[in-house]
Amino acid sequence: MSTDRTHAAEPGRAEHRTRAAEPGRAEHRTRAAEPGHSGARERIDALERAFGPLDDPANPLGGAALLAADAAGEVLPEAERVLDAYGLNAEFVPAPLGGRLERMDVLGRLLRPVFRRDASLGFGYGLNCFFAATPVWTAGDDAQRRLAARVLLDGRRMAVARHEVAHGNDFVSDEFTVRPDDGGDGGLVLDGSKSAIANASRADGLVIFARAVGVTGSRSRTVLLLDRRELPPDRVENLARRTTTGMRSAEFGGLRITRCPVPAAAVLGEPGDGYELSLRSSLVIRGLIPSIVLAGADTALRTTARFAARPRDDGRSSLDVQHVRDVLTGAFLDLLLIDCLALVSTRGLHLLPKQMSAYAAAAAYLAPKLIAESMDEMSAVLGEATFAGDGMYGMFQKQLRDLPVTSLGHAGSAGRQVSLLPQLPYFARHAWFADPEAPAGLFALDEDLPPLDLTQPALLGDGDPLAATLVASTDLLEGAEPPDGLDEEGRAVLRFLARSLTTELGDLRKAFAQVPQGDRTALASPHNFGLADRYTLVLAAAACLGVWRGRRAAGGAPGTFLADAAWPTAALYRLCRRLGLPLPDRPGACERRVLTEVLARLHGRRSYDLYDSPLA
Repeated sequence: MSTDRTHAAEPGRAEHRTRAAEPGRAEHRTRAAEPGHSGARERIDALERAFGPLDDPANPLGGAALLAADAAGEVLPEAERVLDAYGLNAEFVPAPLGGRLERMDVLGRLLRPVFRRDASLGFGYGLNCFFAATPVWTAGDDAQRRLAARVLLDGRRMAVARHEVAHGNDFVSDEFTVRPDDGGDGGLVLDGSKSAIANASRADGLVIFARAVGVTGSRSRTVLLLDRRELPPDRVENLARRTTTGMRSAEFGGLRITRCPVPAAAVLGEPGDGYELSLRSSLVIRGLIPSIVLAGADTALRTTARFAARPRDDGRSSLDVQHVRDVLTGAFLDLLLIDCLALVSTRGLHLLPKQMSAYAAAAAYLAPKLIAESMDEMSAVLGEATFAGDGMYGMFQKQLRDLPVTSLGHAGSAGRQVSLLPQLPYFARHAWFADPEAPAGLFALDEDLPPLDLTQPALLGDGDPLAATLVASTDLLEGAEPPDGLDEEGRAVLRFLARSLTTELGDLRKAFAQVPQGDRTALASPHNFGLADRYTLVLAAAACLGVWRGRRAAGGAPGTFLADAAWPTAALYRLCRRLGLPLPDRPGACERRVLTEVLARLHGRRSYDLYDSPLA
């Protein structure tokens, strides 16, 4: 055990860890600008070490302390001090504004050490600040961007009060309104209340989606960026905190604003841009959802694997039961599939800004769905331990409560399907089986990316290169020579599965080509919602094959896990089974290889994602 890890596990050593992280703040900023991925890896590993082992009861930042804080409905102060010392807010500020945000795939990975431990901490301390700041990075002018950057780099909070979607994201039907000030000076007056705002009482920076009085239709929402410290204190009131079943330590409070004068310069973009700005911001935010739900499920899988592997008095273990082995294998495969989509949706912001909207929606829709199913299966393995209130089984129960809240978002999974559906008839007519495949860099874990420009992503894609990757991968597997290191039998199974999924894409093309362009009524049918669900599974398969081919092309030896054909074969088999497609014989050897990796990462303290990162 390393010296740092030993110190992290000692009682009362939170102060030691905080001090250890402080010198890295300036160092992190320098390393963020280095070419390649090494600076990012160092920052991620440093944050993981700063928290110490989650399963050490003596660690003041471990599971026992986090569960106690959760039961009390409070954020663990020592954990926030670690993030203060690390300067997590700088990760949410674009590098040209003095922060460390240069790559969205890196941001997704940086969130994982936090969300593996406590979703309340990850969301309440930081991610909600990024959600609030995204409209500013997307549409703000120079002064507004500098204001948001200053708030975050000073270690303060931002909060966002979004508009209602049939009030589906709120505890009650409430909202803010904005109207011109009668004084005639061009200013505005803000009124109203909202009772479900994360960090409402702690935030200095406020991003408010307000309904313009007297305006209807798509231009009825205007977005304001406000510095609360500059508002008249008698016009802004904190409302009572709301209790939640999940993320119990996060503050969901409210604000009441009464006839508050605000300057016209507070408007983000133009008056009436609210709906479009919300949609554009969602393109960025959705790509991070797979990483945060994956991180929580990582802890759940680790807990279940440890439970299954523990020896009983008779020398046997739950791993002797085939169903238990299947659950562990399937849960890990789902996490790998989710991470493939996370990679595509975040790197797509840099590489495919005109096509990535479908991938962000698919990733944000499918990841929580797969995790929910895996959590149910793992609960059955744990049995009565699922309901434990303490220890590592208590952490499983906490993740079970928290995960649905972390993934709900502004409009939930239906909203993600709704944003996906209008694109599919176009893809069916113009893109599927016609587009070139996605660039190899989309699937790379380490390669550099073009600069991040959040003004570039398009709301509707003009092509589907990820689906083309599935078609190209199928053609490759059917070629005269199998990919290097893949024997003929292994290629036959993988080829069969890839062909089944490519045939499914062809069936989707036929179905959506029959939907009249722009016919919202036809698109909104339950049948087409079901087809959109199937499309997301096809995309997951394409992302999986793209990552596997990329690892082989990067020189990964066939015996190394990500370059091995075992995991994509087992993953595609799982996807085809979900879709009810024809199946070859079950790839038992591939699944055993995956289970071996699950147990190796458990004992080696490595993460259950594509990166196989060391854990504290």
